[in-house]
Amino acid sequence: MELRPLGRSGVRVSEFCLGTMTFGNEADEATSRAILDRFLDSGGNFVDTADVYNEGAAEEILGRALGDRRDRVVVATKVRFPTGRGPNDVGLSRRHIREGVEASLRRLRTDWIDLYQVHCWDERTPLEETVSTLDDLVHEGKVRYVGASNYTAWQLMKALGVAELHGWEPFVSLQPEYSLITRDIERELLPLCRNEGLAVLPWSPLAGGILTGKYHSDEDLPAGTRGGDAEESITFTYRLDDRAWRVVDEVRKIADEVAKSCAQVALNWVLHQDGVTSPILGARSVEQLDDNLGAAGWRLEADPAMALLWTSAFPRGYPYDFIEYANSVH
Repeated sequence: MELRPLGRSGVRVSEFCLGTMTFGNEADEATSRAILDRFLDSGGNFVDTADVYNEGAAEEILGRALGDRRDRVVVATKVRFPTGRGPNDVGLSRRHIREGVEASLRRLRTDWIDLYQVHCWDERTPLEETVSTLDDLVHEGKVRYVGASNYTAWQLMKALGVAELHGWEPFVSLQPEYSLITRDIERELLPLCRNEGLAVLPWSPLAGGILTGKYHSDEDLPAGTRGGDAEESITFTYRLDDRAWRVVDEVRKIADEVAKSCAQVALNWVLHQDGVTSPILGARSVEQLDDNLGAAGWRLEADPAMALLWTSAFPRGYPYDFIEYANSVH
């Protein structure tokens, strides 16, 4: 795998990042270890997790599996969502961030976290409290860099402005949802990250598995898959509309033409979008990971890439269309 800069930091990360949401759930510990081994042996050096993935089990498994390889891996984790039942066991307060980082360090069996990300915007906590606490963690050596996930453009820009105003550590990355089916970040977030030099680490680049081609519009979602799981169906099926199925059909067509799997075609498209650093791969098995890693080392030709672009086109709305029109005629 190629190496790419993590935003404006001096750290270089692999062009794909291994996500660990499956660790301790769809993948037991032995399988999780095998997935990690294969990823590292394939040239990957970037692994993403979170304190809430499987109630901390993902971090624990990752910590044990890394062992003496910790120094060669860029480890990212996240804080924000509930880790207990108490009123202060959630959010981005100084208290919860402090408790969260110490717990993550213990579970990961490490002295530092390379990239510590806020998992989502917290409207109840003053932004200055969050950003100053993250800055403290960097100066204490517990965290090397900080990033955000699931922020709007104005929230991200405000956080960057607050950090610059006070001389605090700025976010070096954003982890947003991005795929051929969910392209909304192209309105503002992706241009903002390009302009400010933030790394973009897309989660769900296969749209929850829809773009693997295993689902069909005229069939029930199969049992044993994310789409067929009743607990996950709400977060999964919001992506399924007529446009999404047209995208799936186009991905299947192009996959046949270029002799690649549907997942490889969809991942390759995201990988080569301007501003994207490392799409996050989630795998339940080594075989699934191997197929995903087959998206590296090649690039879609212009015609199929453009076909995907047009098939997945989405309404940008006002003021984006108006601005484009104004700039084209004046």
